[in-house]
Amino acid sequence: MENSFEEGRLLLINKPVDWTSFDVVKKLRNTIKVKKIGHAGTLDPLATGLLIIGTGKFTKKLNELQGLDKTYEGIIEIGKTTPSYDLETEFDSEADWAGVTKEMIEEARDKLTGNIQQIPPAHSAVKVGGERAYKKARKNKEVNLEPRSLTIHEFQVDYSNLPEIKFKVSCSKGTYIRSLAHDFGQYLGVGAYLKKLVRTSVGEYQLSDAVDLNAFIQEHNASS
Repeated sequence: MENSFEEGRLLLINKPVDWTSFDVVKKLRNTIKVKKIGHAGTLDPLATGLLIIGTGKFTKKLNELQGLDKTYEGIIEIGKTTPSYDLETEFDSEADWAGVTKEMIEEARDKLTGNIQQIPPAHSAVKVGGERAYKKARKNKEVNLEPRSLTIHEFQVDYSNLPEIKFKVSCSKGTYIRSLAHDFGQYLGVGAYLKKLVRTSVGEYQLSDAVDLNAFIQEHNASS
């Protein structure tokens, strides 16, 4: 089994909450005892879902896989904001969302569908002057990030349980769903943050085919 990992395999892992993508890679490296291993497409610590792991020769495919379109499902909560645009940081504003109508929500969704410009969150791994943006943000330093062009292919919303809005998004490489949630709140005028996020697909690879990380580790340890 170890030889097949060294030769090259793609693993579809369901990333647990509170793990960084690097944490998963490190844990798997120690578990399967492989030298070359990496992942395609970072997931934030609070996000769960599909993380594609490549070992051996398959690490060369990771850049190609990273460029594939992705699908996410989750919850945006309107009326509150955080500096990180998710629950990694404390709430820093609150607004009355009672005046938000379904028409306003649909208009905001439409504005954020198609080819759009998006600024990554200050609490992100984007490099600014050679330093990760989140490191500057955590030191309360000013972070100036340039907008990026990307495509939101599909943006479905379910606003039957406000202030929570369930969503499904299909998007191009480089999309920050946290920024999408933040921009959504800006269009509504009451603010918003990303409450929950699950990546359900990367290209043709599906979360339904992924293995729970702990289950994979237990199965490997039992067979080795």
